[in-house]
Amino acid sequence: MVRLLLDTHIFLWVVNQSPRLNAKTRSFLESAAAIYVSSASIWEIAIKVRLGKMKADPDAMLSLIGASGFKELPVLGRHATGVAKLPLHHGDPFDRLLVAQAISELMHLVTEDPHLAAYSDLVITV
Repeated sequence: MVRLLLDTHIFLWVVNQSPRLNAKTRSFLESAAAIYVSSASIWEIAIKVRLGKMKADPDAMLSLIGASGFKELPVLGRHATGVAKLPLHHGDPFDRLLVAQAISELMHLVTEDPHLAAYSDLVITV
């Protein structure tokens, strides 16, 4: 039973039907038993919108988690403390939190960022 956690940009690609999401990746996502989106991804989107780095509606993005058939993964204390156990392969705090969540919950993190693969075999780069 493969459970997936989507990196923020993968979630955005799915909900925006981006051509960057190739057929192989779409097929892989469709074969998953469950797909999760972290509440940290919504937080990241909200921050980037506020800073003018992204155009999106954070409330709509939150609604699209369920509307897309995904499940929201809340940030728990064990996820936050898991970040402290990670080596400093990557500096982005949101990505590090997603890695810690994937490790804690034994999910595969789906990302385009090849630097995250250094953390765990649970990271799948597409």
